[in-house]
Amino acid sequence: MENSRSRVFPSIWFRDDVTNGTPLGTEPVAASVQIVGYETESDERHPAILVADAGTVDREPLETGRSLGYSLGERRCAGTLDGTIHYDCQHERAPYCDQHTSTWVCARCTGTCLKDEMDCYDDHAIYLAAFAPATFKVGVTREWRLPTRLREQGADRAAHLRTVENGRVAREIEAQIAEEFTDRVRVPAKISGIHRDVDVERWRATLAEFDPIETFDFDYGLELDAAPVPETVLTGEILGVQGRVLVLERGGTTYAVDLRELVGYEIREEQSDRELQSSLAAF
Repeated sequence: MENSRSRVFPSIWFRDDVTNGTPLGTEPVAASVQIVGYETESDERHPAILVADAGTVDREPLETGRSLGYSLGERRCAGTLDGTIHYDCQHERAPYCDQHTSTWVCARCTGTCLKDEMDCYDDHAIYLAAFAPATFKVGVTREWRLPTRLREQGADRAAHLRTVENGRVAREIEAQIAEEFTDRVRVPAKISGIHRDVDVERWRATLAEFDPIETFDFDYGLELDAAPVPETVLTGEILGVQGRVLVLERGGTTYAVDLRELVGYEIREEQSDRELQSSLAAF
């Protein structure tokens, strides 16, 4: 199911606390430097983390070969964004407190609209995404952003199964296909197979059940011999980004970082002295 949090960081304001488009009592304030979001790869942009400093948000690009040297401090609510302006929140719950957490209602739709008025009248694509070695996920997105949605998830391969006239019909079909295939793949499962290739025979056999409009084969530039160690760290050389998984090399060990797990952390530009797990390859 499509999740807007991984690609868009809208301003999330109290519904009854807005006057002339400005949140009351949430003026941009000078605060410590904090990670307040991230962007995955798309046709228009490279992946990046969004860093707020004194109310202003900058993109910190995550380019392959670049070395990062940030230590992580306290973690708290990431507040909210309005373009390049950050509205700070001191609540200790991370990555978002109750007041700054939004729920995308369409993610729960199975064909019966949960909104007051249905508004998803543009063409929608139903797709099947493959994650190495053999996890196949059904999903729905607006047709025009299908390749972007697949890269956001870090899919290794994918197939565009059908296009339908609106989101309601797409969700009905998705729910039917989800009786056979999962509609959600957790990040730890993606990390565990990130060094492997998709089982091509199983993938082809699965697609034989359908008549795909188009197929996709993604290359994120990662050449890993073993699964990276899951960690929440921001120090090391960037080997690449697959979906929302940042892969770093440090001290002979490869680490996989869920970008969402970085959101809310205060950061300092220095080498981290934190003890990390090491892979066997480091010895």
